[in-house]
Amino acid sequence: MEILDVKNLSFTYPKASFPVLSNISLSVKEGEFVAICGATGSGKSTLLRLLKPELSPLGDVSGNVSFCGKPVSECSSASDIGFVMQDPEHQIVTDKVWHELSFGLENMGLPQSSIARRTAEMACYFGIEDKFDKNISELSGGQKQLINLASVMVTEPNLLILDEPTAQLDPITASDFINTVKKLNRELSLTVIIAEHRLEEIIPVCDRLIIIDGGRIIESGAPKDVISQIYDKQEIMCAMPAAARISALLGEKNCALTVREGRELIRSYKNDKKAEQTTISRKTEEKAVLEFKDVYFRYERSLPDVLRGLSFKVYESEIFCILGGNGSGKTTTLGIASGIMKQYAGSVLIFGKKIKDYKNQSLYNECIALLPQDIQTVFLRNTVLEELYNADVDISSLPFDLSPHLDKHPYDLSGGEQQLVALAKVLALKPKILLLDEPTKGLDAASKLRIMSLMRDLTASGMTIVTVTHDVEFAAGIADRCALFFRGEIVSDAPPQEFFSANSFYTTAASRITRGHFENAVTAESVAELCKLNGKRSSDV
Repeated sequence: MEILDVKNLSFTYPKASFPVLSNISLSVKEGEFVAICGATGSGKSTLLRLLKPELSPLGDVSGNVSFCGKPVSECSSASDIGFVMQDPEHQIVTDKVWHELSFGLENMGLPQSSIARRTAEMACYFGIEDKFDKNISELSGGQKQLINLASVMVTEPNLLILDEPTAQLDPITASDFINTVKKLNRELSLTVIIAEHRLEEIIPVCDRLIIIDGGRIIESGAPKDVISQIYDKQEIMCAMPAAARISALLGEKNCALTVREGRELIRSYKNDKKAEQTTISRKTEEKAVLEFKDVYFRYERSLPDVLRGLSFKVYESEIFCILGGNGSGKTTTLGIASGIMKQYAGSVLIFGKKIKDYKNQSLYNECIALLPQDIQTVFLRNTVLEELYNADVDISSLPFDLSPHLDKHPYDLSGGEQQLVALAKVLALKPKILLLDEPTKGLDAASKLRIMSLMRDLTASGMTIVTVTHDVEFAAGIADRCALFFRGEIVSDAPPQEFFSANSFYTTAASRITRGHFENAVTAESVAELCKLNGKRSSDV
C-alpha cells in the first residue's frame, strides 16, 4: 500500500530565476526505508519540507503530494508525519528532557494519563530514563538528536522524515542513531525517508535509493542496481559506501555495499605487495605555529573541566585534524586557540607568542581566523552578494561556484551552501592559521573533494590548518596528522595511515575492509590501487 505519492512536483523560491525542483514524481510504500542523496543544493531538503505542510517553504509550487490517499495539506493531524532536522538546536523548544517528550502530546490535547504512559514508554525504548529530568542544555549533540527523534516518535507518526540527522554527530553516535532508525523501521514497520550525505551505513539498510541531481530524480531503485548504473559518474560515486567505490574502481560487476561484502571482494586479490607506511619527520629546530601547554578550561567555576592539561603542537603548513566524541573538548580547543575563550591554567602560543600579548586585534590581522561550527553566526547581511562584497571576497577566484546563490538570503541556503559562503568569507581574511570547525558539515562528497584540493593549495602556499571533524573519510584523505580527543586530552596522535589502522571504531570503512589483508590502506582509492597492483588470485581469474 502506498503511503506517499508525489506527482510532477516543481518548486521555485521567491525571486529565483530557476526552479530548485522540476517534475519530481515518486511513491513510497508503507514500511519502506527510502534514502535520498544528491549534491549540496540539489533540492533534497526542499523536497522533504514540501512533504510536511507545516515546514513547506514559501515559493511557487506545482504538482501534487498525497499522503494516505489524500492531499498532504488535508492531513488530519500534524503528528501523522514526523520530521527530524539536521540541527537539533533548531527543533528543541523546551528546557527539560521530560518536557520535550511531552510537548507534542500536550499540543495534541491528550489527557495526562496518556501523556505519562507514552513518554515513559518512549524513554524506556530509547534508553534515556537516566536523562529524563535533565536540562537539555547539559546534553551532548548526539543526545539532543536522540531526544529530538524520541519527541517525534512519541506522537506515533505514520511517516518519519529525516533531513541529514547525523551531520553533527561523531561516527559512533551517528552509527547508533542510524541503528535506532533502522530498528524503528523494522520493528514498527515505520515508513522512513532520509536524506543524507553520510551514506556508509544508510545505503546497506535502505530498501530504495533515490538520487537527485539538479532538482530531478535521475536514478531510483534497489541500492545495488542504482549504484551499478552510476559507476562512471564520479561526482555521485564518490558519495557511495567504500565497498561500492572499491567495486567501481576495480570494475567489478557485482557491487559490494557492506564492510563484510568488501572483505569478501578483496580476498579474491593477492596481498603480496603492501602499502608503504607514511611517516612525518620533524627537524629539531622546526618551531610550532600553534602550541598548547598544559591547558585547563571549564565553562563555569562549579562545572568540571572540559580541557584537562591539554598539550600539543601544530607546525607550519600542516593540516592537523582533531577527532573525538561529542563533548570531548574539540570545539572548545578551537575557541581558545582563536582567543574567543580563555583558559584558567596553562598557556597558548601563536607563532611563539602568548595570545594575551597580541594587542589591538592584531591576532586577527592576517594571523588567525576561525570558521565556527554554527556558521549562521558569520552572516550579517540580507543577501549572499552583500556578505561576499562586505568581506572583500573575489568571487571569480573561488574554487566553488556561488553565482546561483548571490541574490538569496544566507539563511535560505542549504547547510552545505552556507558552509561554502562562510568559508569564502573566512578565507578573505588571509589568515596564516586557519581553524575549521566541522567544515564538511552538510557538504556532498564532490564538494568535499574540492574543499580538500583547496586546503592542499592553501598549505602549499604556507598556511597552517587545524580542523575539527567527525568525518573520518575526510580526515583520512587530507590530514598530515590526526589526533583523537578523549575527556579533554589527546590520547593518540599520528599520520592518517597509522592513526586509522590502529583504531577499531574511529576509523574508515576502507580500513575495516582491508584489516588483516592490506595493512595501512585507509581510503577506497588506496585499496583499489593495492588490489590492481597485486592482481587476482589464480583461482578467481
